[in-house]
This record gives sequence, structure tokens and C-alpha cells, in this order.
Amino acid sequence: MSVIARWCHKRRLVTVLVWLALIIGLGALTGSAGTKYNDTMSIPASESSQAMDLLKQAMPASAGDTDQVVWHTSGGAKVTDADIQKRMTDALNQIATSPGVAGVTSPYSGPRGATQISKDQTTAYATVNFAQEAHDIPNAQITHVIDVAQGARAGNLQVELGGQAISQADRKVGGAADLIGVVAALIVLGLVFRAFGAAVMPILTGVAGVITGIMGTGQLSHLFSISSTAPTLATLVGLGVGIDYALFIVNRHRKGLMSGLSVEDSVAKALNTSGRAVIFAGGTVVIALLGMFALGLSFLNGMAIGAAVTVSMTVLAAITLLPAMLGFLKLRVLSKKQRRELAARQAGVGVLVPYQHSSRRRASGVPGQPETVFTRWAAKVQARPLGKAVLAIAVMAVVAVPFFSIRLGNSDAGNDPKSTTTRQAYDLLADGFGKGFNGPLTLVAQTPGAGDQQALSKLVDRIKTVPDVAAVAARPTQPGQTLAVVQVVPVSSPQDKATTDLIDTLRHDVIPPAEAGTTLHVMVSGPTAISNDFSHTLTSKLPLFVAIIVGLGCVLMMLAFRSLLVPLIGVAMNLLTMGVAFGSLVAVFQWGWGSEALGAGGAGPVEAFVPVIVISILFGLSMDYQVFLISRMHEEWSHSKDNSRSVRVGHGETGQVIVAAGIIMTCVFGAFLFNGQRVIAEFGMALAVAILLDVLMLRLVLVPALMHRFGRANWWLPKWLDKVLPHMSVEGEPDPVAGSGPAADGPHDEPELAYANQRIQ
Repeated sequence: MSVIARWCHKRRLVTVLVWLALIIGLGALTGSAGTKYNDTMSIPASESSQAMDLLKQAMPASAGDTDQVVWHTSGGAKVTDADIQKRMTDALNQIATSPGVAGVTSPYSGPRGATQISKDQTTAYATVNFAQEAHDIPNAQITHVIDVAQGARAGNLQVELGGQAISQADRKVGGAADLIGVVAALIVLGLVFRAFGAAVMPILTGVAGVITGIMGTGQLSHLFSISSTAPTLATLVGLGVGIDYALFIVNRHRKGLMSGLSVEDSVAKALNTSGRAVIFAGGTVVIALLGMFALGLSFLNGMAIGAAVTVSMTVLAAITLLPAMLGFLKLRVLSKKQRRELAARQAGVGVLVPYQHSSRRRASGVPGQPETVFTRWAAKVQARPLGKAVLAIAVMAVVAVPFFSIRLGNSDAGNDPKSTTTRQAYDLLADGFGKGFNGPLTLVAQTPGAGDQQALSKLVDRIKTVPDVAAVAARPTQPGQTLAVVQVVPVSSPQDKATTDLIDTLRHDVIPPAEAGTTLHVMVSGPTAISNDFSHTLTSKLPLFVAIIVGLGCVLMMLAFRSLLVPLIGVAMNLLTMGVAFGSLVAVFQWGWGSEALGAGGAGPVEAFVPVIVISILFGLSMDYQVFLISRMHEEWSHSKDNSRSVRVGHGETGQVIVAAGIIMTCVFGAFLFNGQRVIAEFGMALAVAILLDVLMLRLVLVPALMHRFGRANWWLPKWLDKVLPHMSVEGEPDPVAGSGPAADGPHDEPELAYANQRIQ
């Protein structure tokens, strides 16, 4: 690592120019080639996906995206009034001839269209069939349809649009969320470092990594199926980890400068210590994200690729771009007070052990370590570990309790912000035609035999008698066509549990008896059924995924710290962190405690794929903090073999940086609560709450309290296992020490002097 650091420091202009060229090059490539994000959520082995594939093959026009133009009259006007009818008919005719539109079904087109007018004749809708699926439709074609439809608005005529393609084009990613998170991080860094240069470095590094990661992900969307949500998720994760990783390196570099090292030597030391930890931490996050490939779902694979690429780029920026920029900054990375103190030391005696007899340093219990808020807190935890541990567990348990009522599913346009046209169209349709109208089920029937049409008619009549069905309609079939489509409108909304129960009832209780004795084969599909199958598949695979993640965490920590108990403590902390993440999700989004205020709509199920991604991200992030905390304890233990001292010193010395890093991540993640997208708000809520409580309750209280109680058992590992396991250094060499010569490079030669010198802040 020191070789990389010295190369980037000496050739800092070249390094910065290479990064600028990379950003400009990726930007130019994105501008010319564009992106090809895909929001298709399907499971090849599921009934709903198989039915949709059949529909695409036999009826390509029906397989395209279907959206709605919805209009509502007020002031006593009716949608059947001559002026309203002419206004909307002209707009629909123009939409029907627009590029990319396969056809339009108007409510003014005879008896069939009459069913598209509400009973009170104040609401009507037209279906717009696009020739392609939503993710394949050029955005300009969708925008044109929106503009034409909304151009028909008048004083007493409200026109809105709904559907997947419309939602895709109308989606507005909140750039302000990125800015709010960055500004909050800058404020925290300024308070910690008291130097503008030091505060700006992590921001620039994190932003550079995120920009290259997102543009790289956009180009990978041509090769892999990547969701349009992936860039926003990658931004959320990349900003948090990128700023934190740079924070750790800058903090170590400042300590090196204060210990008397030159800028180049200090950068090299920082990369060889904290830089190693950053690579380990980033690698852990990437491995956890790519672990989603084990679930075998392309939708999740795309999100994993986007986040993993962005995290990788933030790590690369931290170990290459950051050393170069620190070279330009030189001593301005220190505060004015630190620069004055350093100058005074360099003008005085050579050995940097001032204040070693002061009462403040004696109070910390470690030679050369100043007493701070965190060292005093570490001493208090050591004095009364049990009570504080119980309190921390109680706080985590209270927040995690809602997790036990979690219901996974998929939200819909009813959870869009109230100001969006998709939400308003959704509400108009629900008011005019019933809640279930927004999520009809599509029954795809294979009818190869002559008697199958009659069997299908009987099935339709049978479905009409099912209590939770509001309406059933069979689409007309063409001569010789062996595939029929039946639309079933539930009484309940798409995200209600009753709709999920109806899907199960149709599949297991209604359809099988209807097809007995015939060759008729009927499958339940449609967006609602596909979402339901996706949720069921994810739920069934979630325990295995958690087991893989937990097992990986155990192995990594065992390799790093040569202990059996430390990995088990880490696993327990990870599970508690996941519990509070899901507890907050349920309370806010499923129970609706504040979701409307966040612009995320009303109460509804937690998005099915959110827990998997949250588990992956939290595993990596909580592992970062655990490694950073325990590695300092382990370093002290390797010298003193005194568990109480090791835990207290590691706790006291790393507390400030861990809290700063945690607050920065909480600010970045929390800013995305106001992004305007429900799924992103779910990620923001889960990660912000989990990281904040992880730092304040677990790393500052529970972990050190438990390690004080367990004593020397913390560091026990069977000898046979120690021989089998490969050795791995997480933080490389110890902290830089003052001066030059053996004492500066080898603290083991003179332990007491080295420890006194290297604790100088």
C-alpha cells in the first residue's frame, strides 16, 4: 500500500488528471451510448412469468405496456357532455397515432367502451397500449403521450395518467437529497477536523467515486439487467461509505503529521494502516452485495452490480485520488492550532512526548493518551458494564419489535407522492371504479381443444361468484387463436393482503376444478401476481441468504482477530442492527407512522427486495465499525495481554472517529428519506436508523461492555484452529510514531516510548 501511496503522492498531478479524464470519458460515453435500465421484475420458474412469456409470443401487441389516461369532471359536468367528449376524443386520436403506441381503447367507442365510464359519469379512462414493454419505450415517446393528454385539461376537466411507463417517465430523482447529505457530512467533518481542507477531502473523494461508479453502472446496463432504481441506491450507499473511508485515512494522516512525519511518509503510513482497513471494509461490502447473486434473481443482481461497482470506485478513489490531493494540501490538512503546535514542537526538543506528566493524561489511564469525552466514557463503561449493556439491548429491542409483524410485498402508484399524475390517476380510478381496479389480475388460458372455449366460459362464470372478485371480463379472441385472456378485478387494492389471498384462492381452489376433463390450462399473471410471486420467492430464500451473510462475517472476523468469541459478538450485533432496521421500516412504511409526511404515500407492505439489499449493506457497514473498533483493542492486547486495558484503550481512542463516521452516514442516508421515491425512502430510513443506533448503542456501549465481562476469553482460539486458519492483517502496521530511526518504524523495540509517542494527537 505504501508503494501506491508514494506513487500517487509524487505524481499527484498525473493522478488527478487521470481521474478527471476517467470522469469526462465516462460522461462522454454515457452521452453517446445512453443507458438501458430495465425494471422488469420476474421469476422465470413462476406461473406468472411463464404466463407473461406465452402472452408475448402469441399476442405481441397485448404484451406491450398498458397505461391509462384518466379524466374527471367537476362543477356538475359529465364525461359524456359533448364538449368534454370532443376534447378528449381529439386528444385520444392524437395519442393513437403517436410513435410507439399500438392502440387506444376509448370509452366513447361503443358498448365495450361504456364500461370505462364510472356510474356517476364523472370519471372515465382510456387504455393506451404501447408496442413495447415500459423499460424498452424511449422516454421521448412516453413524454409525448403525457403532453398530449395533459394538453386537454380545462377548468372543469382534470386529466391524469397512470401505468408503469408513465411512472417511469414521471419519476423525479431528488438531487436535493444528495446535496443535503453532502452538506451535512461537510458540517460534521468541519466540526471534527476544524480544518476546511481536511473536511473537503473526504467529500471530493466520495463524490468522485460515486460519479464514476454511477456512470460505469449506466454502461453496464447494456450488458446486464439493471433497475432504474440502481443508480439512486448506488448514490446512497456510495456517498456514505466513500466519505467514511476517506475520513479514516485523513484522520490517520493527520495523526502521522502530528507525530513528526513528513507529508509523503505520513500519507504512506496512513495508506498502509487505514488504507488496508478501507480495502478490507470495501471488499466486505462488495462481497455481501454480490452475495445476492446466490438468490438467482436478475432484478436483484442488477442492483447488486450497481452498488458494488460504486463502492469499488469509492475505495479506488480513497487509495489513489485521496493521497494525491493530500499531497497538494500539505500541512493545510491540519487545523491552525495543530499547525502552531507542530511548529512549536519541531522548534523545541526532538522527542514528541509533551504533557506526559499532566493530570489529564494520567486520567486516561494510558501513557501519552489525552483524556477526552470518549476516554472518560470508556472508563465509565468499564466500571459498570452490565447495567449499560442491559440498557443498550433494551433500546435496540424496543425499536426492533415491529419487525415481527413485517409483511413483504410491493407498493404501487397509491404510494407515489400526492402531487404526481400517477398518484392522482390512481386515486381517481379507485374512487370511480373501486380499489381493485388499479391492480387487475390477468388470467392467461391455453385453449387448444374445441371444448376449451366452453370450459373457459364456465371458469369465468365460476370466478364471478368468488367473494373477493369485483368484475371479470374475457377479451375477444381471434379465429384460430389458442390463447385467451381474462381480466379479473379484485375488490381490494393491489397491495392489500386480501388480493394476495385471492391469487392463492384462484390458483388452488377455483381454477383446478374448472379445467378437469379438458386440455384447458389457466395461469394467473399480471403485475400484481408477478409482484406476489416475487415476494414469495424472496421470502423463502431470505433465511438462507442471512445464514450465508452471518457465516461469512464469522469467518472474516475469526481470520482478522484470531478469536472465537469476537466473531460471535459481531454476529449478534449484526442481527440486532438488522432488527432495528426492519423495525423502523415496519413502523413508518407498513404501519404508516409518518410515511405521508415523507412523500412516500400511505401505509403499505415493505418492498420485497428491500430486506435483502439492506441486509447486504448493513452487514458490510456494521462490519466496518466492528473491525475499526476491535482492531485497536486487538493491537493493544497483542502488547499488554491486559483485556481491561485493551478494551478501554480501543474504545476510548476509536470512539470519536466511529461516532463521526456514523453521524455522516446517518446524515447521508437520512437525506434520501425526502427523495420522493418510496423505495429509496425505505432504504434511507432503514440504513439511517440502523447505523445511528449501531454506533451509539452497540459500538459505544454494548460491544465494549460485553468484552469487559468476558475478559481474556475474548481472545481465545484453539491452537489447532489457529494453525489451520491463514493469517490476515487488517490494519497493517501500527500508528506512525514520532521522530526517525528505529523508534519511528518499530514500536516493538521500545514499547513504552513508542506507545507514548504514537498516542500524541
